[in-house]
Amino acid sequence: MALAVTALTSFVPGGASAQSGEGEVGPAIGSPAPAAALEDLDGNTVQLLSYVKKGEPALIEFWAAWCENCAALQPQMDDIQKTFGDRLSVVAVAVAVGESVRRVKRHQTDHDPGYPYLWDGDGSAVRAYNASTTSVVVILDPEGRVAYTGVGPKQDLIGAVKKVLARG
Repeated sequence: MALAVTALTSFVPGGASAQSGEGEVGPAIGSPAPAAALEDLDGNTVQLLSYVKKGEPALIEFWAAWCENCAALQPQMDDIQKTFGDRLSVVAVAVAVGESVRRVKRHQTDHDPGYPYLWDGDGSAVRAYNASTTSVVVILDPEGRVAYTGVGPKQDLIGAVKKVLARG
């Protein structure tokens, strides 16, 4: 938990972005998606990449209920799930900083986004994905390589998803 707190205390200003993949957030563009063990909302240990369908792109968001940037991204996330959910795996990774499983479950029940939320209680996914703040989004191509990284509310996630789907 202490490492997760340390990793998330260096918040990036809301409009900042590492969409070029030059190391501000997320793994390097073109690198294989990192493995990370975390929990489902029932407390079972799961592997993040087991929620990504083989041969299909994926979008992973590092999220918290209290995160204003995440709330700003939610309409795009909803549109992506509705429009591309049959061709793209979407997963929200709930960070444990200032968060509880109960609050994540309540959000999921109230919002019903149509994609899973996972609990990163020990920060292993945060560390593996270099997610130094919330609202970090990583998009994987169909081969499981990082195709996009970004942070903040001004990301064009729909455009990024369309580009990845067009390549695959």
